[in-house]
Amino acid sequence: MSDALLAVKDLAITFNPPGGTPVAAMRGLSFSLHKGETLVLVGESGSGKSASALAIPRLLPKGTDVSGSIRFLGQELTQASEADLRALRGNRIGMIFQEPMTALNPLHRVGDQIAETLRLHRGLSQTEARARVLALMAEVGIDRAEERLSAFPHQLSGGQRQRVMIAAALACDPALLIADEPTTALDVTLQAQTLALLKRIQAERGLGILFITHDFGVVRRMADTLAVLRRGECVEIGPAAQVLTQPQAAYTRELLAAEPSGRPAPVSDTAPIVLEGRDLSIRFGVRRWWGGQAAGHIAVDNVSLSLRAGETLGIVGESGSGKSTLGLRLLRLLRGGGQVTLLGQDLDALPRPALRAARRQLQVVFQDPFGSLSPRLSVGEIIGEGLTVHRDGRDPAAAIAEALADVGLDPAMADRYPHEFSGGQRQRIALARALILRPQVLILDEPTSALDRSLQGQLIDLLRKLQATRGLAYLFISHDLAVVRALSHRLIVLKDGKIVETGATETVLTQPQNLYTQALLAAADLK
Repeated sequence: MSDALLAVKDLAITFNPPGGTPVAAMRGLSFSLHKGETLVLVGESGSGKSASALAIPRLLPKGTDVSGSIRFLGQELTQASEADLRALRGNRIGMIFQEPMTALNPLHRVGDQIAETLRLHRGLSQTEARARVLALMAEVGIDRAEERLSAFPHQLSGGQRQRVMIAAALACDPALLIADEPTTALDVTLQAQTLALLKRIQAERGLGILFITHDFGVVRRMADTLAVLRRGECVEIGPAAQVLTQPQAAYTRELLAAEPSGRPAPVSDTAPIVLEGRDLSIRFGVRRWWGGQAAGHIAVDNVSLSLRAGETLGIVGESGSGKSTLGLRLLRLLRGGGQVTLLGQDLDALPRPALRAARRQLQVVFQDPFGSLSPRLSVGEIIGEGLTVHRDGRDPAAAIAEALADVGLDPAMADRYPHEFSGGQRQRIALARALILRPQVLILDEPTSALDRSLQGQLIDLLRKLQATRGLAYLFISHDLAVVRALSHRLIVLKDGKIVETGATETVLTQPQNLYTQALLAAADLK
């Protein structure tokens, strides 16, 4: 291990929450990573993947106990000073965090955030840094780089924000890249492009990559060495080809076998329409002045759809295709052209008090659970907030406990805060918050993107059960076509804000008519 770029031996991590019980996040993890090599950590949500990665540049919360050895380029990081660590972070060690919306500063333009490490570690002038940032943005596939340079994070799609994170991580040509779920927010075509980009950069620079994922499709494309983690322990580690084809641990075999399966229960053609959108359109960047206006960017272009009780309508397309913007338009969180009808009511015509009452029946699970959950509120307060807003007469404690149990979480977790949970657990909390009001329609914006395959299967089963027992209708936004197939009755394919193909899910996935749909399916490699 002496010639390794990164050598970790007997790593143990224990979280010590104030006033709480210590939690062992990792016990006895050992591995080595060499230049030009990719080591992938895979496992369920909460298995210790992200905690182990954050321990390397010493980014774990204060009070966390870390023992063992972490040697990077021969330097022992567990004994390094804060000044030494600052010189490494963002310079020799680049990191792509799991949730770009929370990792990026909402008050700073993305170009400035990418340039920050260049000015800090390389001393580049503003002009030099700008040229380098534009080159990086183009390299990671951000279109209209000049225009995006001055954008704020909230003005970009989830996939575009992830690419900004990748550009920032690569800015100073690091020796080690720690990539924590870097393709989670990307559709299948952009995922393939991003992985190819990372492999190319790795080959050109001899970059060592520590890659965290729950997607075995990504594992097969990226891993040289594979470590399988479960509940804070490494259950198997070895050459990726060997672990994937001849797994020794029962848990590894379970993960490999876990793929979204089954199909949704049929829905009657006579089921009532609960949500309808007619000729919906959204334009961003419209500038008006006396005598004229600039058209701006069309994000949603004349889209119409309908959703029946008990039905799931899948919305798929590339990052930036308008999927999430369409969802926000249906929620009337964005104004635009067209008409949205919920349970026979025109949402655009409702005054504010009536709109608030109507929204009890139309709830949403956002793509980024950490960004949508207040860090200042406990889980119980977050889930129960809707009960107060809508003056629900149920006992709050009982309703919160029921909602947590519905999504497979321990009701005793109600007093904890969002940062104490894994990404997958936070997504379940977001779902519980939506379900507690017993809505008729749920808009699900990438609800499974933070979950490993085994937990995805559990969530799909849960959503099917809730749909069957409560007659829920789902608008399901996703880039994971395997999950879409398992849950959706009908499918809409969006590109550049327009519907390019629609129909029954199986028909679209097995007999695609549009070239773009065919490209999506080829990139997804559906079984």
